[in-house]
Amino acid sequence: MTLHPPLEVSAREVGGVHHINVNGRLTIGEPSEHLNEFTQKLIQQGARKMIVNLNDIPQIDSSGISALVKLSISLARQGGGLHLVCGQGRVRDALTVTRLVEAIPTFESVAAASAGF
Repeated sequence: MTLHPPLEVSAREVGGVHHINVNGRLTIGEPSEHLNEFTQKLIQQGARKMIVNLNDIPQIDSSGISALVKLSISLARQGGGLHLVCGQGRVRDALTVTRLVEAIPTFESVAAASAGF
């Protein structure tokens, strides 16, 4: 069994928008749960607009995609929104195949995602 480093999630607020950096595999189990818990705490503290940077994610599975969908729905219910940052590669391919890029605004850069708000 191959052990992977734990998912690292950090956030900073810039002009009312929370920038979430995710580093590691966003897969079933603890990684997806960790992202859910982290973002729900931010929402409870009043966060309404989030940008999730997926550029340091080497792999995402259906649980990771589900975590992003749940986050998007949760923010929309609070009157906010979610933007994703994801360059070309395997993760972007997974988001495209699942049509998540059509449901959640997805940008090539943090600057473009920020301008989208």
